[in-house]
Amino acid sequence: MFLEEAIRLRINYFMSKKGISSLWELYKNTGIPKTTIISLLGNNNTNSLPRIPTLLHICEGLDTNLKDFFDDDIFLDVMDSNDEIPK
Repeated sequence: MFLEEAIRLRINYFMSKKGISSLWELYKNTGIPKTTIISLLGNNNTNSLPRIPTLLHICEGLDTNLKDFFDDDIFLDVMDSNDEIPK
């Protein structure tokens, strides 16, 4: 799994846990620009990674922190999308 996908899955997990069902609600809770949220979570097939301060604001808006965000086995085997996929 690519890192971008793992981050999207974790954001969606914490959104669900908090009862947030739309990108608009995430925008209201975090103050992160809508364009940034759409580039991270929208259906535009971009491989966009958030900057750490952006991810910190997302975590705060989702009532979590960076430690808890990354404390999941999903991050054990992530790959950078810029790297070649091993054969």
